[in-house]
Amino acid sequence: MKILFHPNREDIELTSVLYALSDPIRLQLVLSIKKNGEQPCGHFEFPVVKSTMTHHIRTLREAGVLHVRKQGTQHFLTLRADDLSMRFPGLLEAILHAGEL
Repeated sequence: MKILFHPNREDIELTSVLYALSDPIRLQLVLSIKKNGEQPCGHFEFPVVKSTMTHHIRTLREAGVLHVRKQGTQHFLTLRADDLSMRFPGLLEAILHAGEL
């Protein structure tokens, strides 16, 4: 079984987080998870093919924005809000608030 990389809290970089959240689809994905809590990967309906969605999720995971938990064949996505708030206080809230406008 492949182990997914998640950076430690202290290794999360500001530039990586900003890059990951700069894409409109990734931003909408994060907003959806923030609003609804943990969700399976297949739950989202965006106008992209599966491989592109996988790329978006990997970008968010490797930046430290999302945590991906495997359960059987499912992958569940959770927002790492606490880690991001500890590392960069107020950043996530400001970006997500701007994304909701």
